Amino acid sequence: MAIRILIVDDHSVVRQGLKMFLRLDPELEVVGEAADGAEALKLARELQPDVVLMDLLMPVMDGVSATAAIRREVPQTEVIALTSVLEDSSVFGAIRAGAIGYLLKDTEADELRRAIKAAAAGQVQLSPEAAMRLMREVRAPENPDELTERETEVMCLLARGLSNKEIARELTIGEKTVKTHVSNILSKLNVPSRTQAALYAVRTGLVSIDEANSGR
Repeated sequence: MAIRILIVDDHSVVRQGLKMFLRLDPELEVVGEAADGAEALKLARELQPDVVLMDLLMPVMDGVSATAAIRREVPQTEVIALTSVLEDSSVFGAIRAGAIGYLLKDTEADELRRAIKAAAAGQVQLSPEAAMRLMREVRAPENPDELTERETEVMCLLARGLSNKEIARELTIGEKTVKTHVSNILSKLNVPSRTQAALYAVRTGLVSIDEANSGR
């Protein structure tokens, strides 16, 4: 089944361009497009897409606010920030809001298609520039609830870029069980996204920055 995508950008030409090359891949299906964050939230509720490609600087409701609202109201939908902005406040804002990825608009088409598929599988997607800024600045949550041994294992694999399916295979457990562990990890760390859980694993020394950046 194709991965269902919602494109959000206030520039019509950007939306049309994205739609054109994403349609070349039979594994991807563009199910809607929005010109601002408020419209994005409305369509995310209605369409329940697998992945939202979210611009950050938009009228009515910006991309960070829209990301937070979508992650709160449609938690099964993953959001990738796709922007031309690499300011610290934008990177931190998007990730704190729950975006699973942060890519720049100059990302190559093939790379973007790969990132969408990986995000749909629950893999963290960060441009190298955004990753470096995050590793430097994002603080580990204060006094998180203690993770079980299994949850710690899952978090380390998640931080190395494995999808739920790959984590399940690695630990010889069911994919649903992995999803439950991930949900418990986010709840205990009090963070909204896998990205922040991955950053926590780096911050606390469970995974090296090189392992996290290499995607394995």
